[in-house]
Amino acid sequence: MTRYWGILVLILTLAGCGPRTDKLVITGSSTMAPVIAEVAERYEAETGVQVDVQSGGTGRGISDVRQGLADIGMASRALHPDEDDLTAFIVAQDGIALIVHRDNPVPALNDDQVRAIYQGGTDNWSAVGGGDRPITVVNKAEGRSTLELFLAYFQLDNRDVQADVVIGENQQGIKAVAGDPAAIGYVSIGSAEYEAEAGTPIRLLPLSGVAARIETVNAKRYPLRRELNLVVDGEPGDAGRAFIDFAHSAAVADLYRDHYFVPAQR
Repeated sequence: MTRYWGILVLILTLAGCGPRTDKLVITGSSTMAPVIAEVAERYEAETGVQVDVQSGGTGRGISDVRQGLADIGMASRALHPDEDDLTAFIVAQDGIALIVHRDNPVPALNDDQVRAIYQGGTDNWSAVGGGDRPITVVNKAEGRSTLELFLAYFQLDNRDVQADVVIGENQQGIKAVAGDPAAIGYVSIGSAEYEAEAGTPIRLLPLSGVAARIETVNAKRYPLRRELNLVVDGEPGDAGRAFIDFAHSAAVADLYRDHYFVPAQR
């Protein structure tokens, strides 16, 4: 019987039922997921390697890589000092933009006004030059790098944020603002600019007098910029390294530009 099972295991392994090396799992940042999914599609077409891309936020990507649930994580921020067990590979640059409905007449907000809105001290648009209507505050959920960077930039504590709507994915935030003329939120510049160009009724507000545009991110003038990283535990294996090299190559630079991101220097 022992000999029988040994022969069966050998047959199954030779038949391809043993450990697979032709599949990668990538999870994390909802900002990165759409473009990395397109990178993966192009990679699959060239190599035959199946790549499963799932969003869920930067926090998920970091956690999944550490737990061995994903080969590669997507992190739309730089790594923290306590994440030195991980290795990050920058594939693009992005920024975070405040967005309002296209019909909102307020041209800009300064940092103090943003803080007051998100802490509930200012709850009507008339207080900042808009119409007489209550402000709908849209905030990001925990575990999202967009939330983390927004709070750090505006020196806010999430416990003090008075949110009316809490969203996860960038598309949820864009949809919330596009459907409510009184709403304000913040999302990836790339995602917001892409949707605005496509006719979605949102408008990106400048930050510290600098237009929220991918051009100002590229010129390093926009103040709330961030890295878009592929992250692995330690060093990547051969399969992971091959995908990361492809994702960082000129062969997919057009995909990052199509999503209004700045491809990393090659």
